[in-house]
Amino acid sequence: MTRRRFLLASGATALSLAAHTQGAGPARPLACRLSSYGAFEDAAWAHLPSLGVTHLFLNVPAPDEIERVQARLAEHALTPLVLRGGGDLSDASCVDALAVQLASCEKMGARYLFLSPKHATAPKGAACERLRAAGDIAKTHGVTIALETHPDLGTNGDVHLETMMAIDHPNVRVNFDTGNITYYNRDRNAVDELKKIIGYVATVEVKDHDGVPESWTFPPLGKGIVDFKGVFAALDAHGYAGPVTIEFEGTKGVALDEAQTKRAIAESAAYLRTLGTFT
Repeated sequence: MTRRRFLLASGATALSLAAHTQGAGPARPLACRLSSYGAFEDAAWAHLPSLGVTHLFLNVPAPDEIERVQARLAEHALTPLVLRGGGDLSDASCVDALAVQLASCEKMGARYLFLSPKHATAPKGAACERLRAAGDIAKTHGVTIALETHPDLGTNGDVHLETMMAIDHPNVRVNFDTGNITYYNRDRNAVDELKKIIGYVATVEVKDHDGVPESWTFPPLGKGIVDFKGVFAALDAHGYAGPVTIEFEGTKGVALDEAQTKRAIAESAAYLRTLGTFT
């Protein structure tokens, strides 16, 4: 007997049936990007735990700031899930700079370093070589570097795949950003692009968008055009159990106050919970 038939035979209501059949994939750690709060980042520390969100995506701290940041995280019962790094791959010393950030990840207990690197004065081949070298260092720290869905190393699924094959390192993977697909591309969608690269995805940022290329309109989750049901169906089918991070960027030229910002993030978290199970 299938699970659905068992529930029906036992007199389950439509509501309880939906609760049992929704979110069939694995429970995934849910974080929020600290920068989603804009000018109200200080409010995030207490607000996120009130929403049941206990993981955080934040900038990698400098080595001498780690203890202070860890103390603040502990004060609010928050765990650093993904740390945002930085680096210019045009600079040969960037690998050394990344080594410091990767060591900080290990000290913080974060297994993922988000990276959206630039390489304006270096060819893509050289950038990939430096990322491969950084991958070797990441491996020693038990960290995975996750490359953002940004030009020109991760503009869409095809480019992400090309970059992954060029780097060819198990500790350099993809941060798939659902909203950036339609921001940076025309006639593409998040579900199709995710399926092209799903085997390389280490972290996921869930961000909505209005679907117009280069339109800075990123509403609360479920208010734009991103097919999140399709996104999570693809993740479920692959058995993806990694981090899911809420990113809210709002609309260019529309300033939100603190209450409006908190409401947008609360609505986003509530919407996500209709799609799956999160820890």
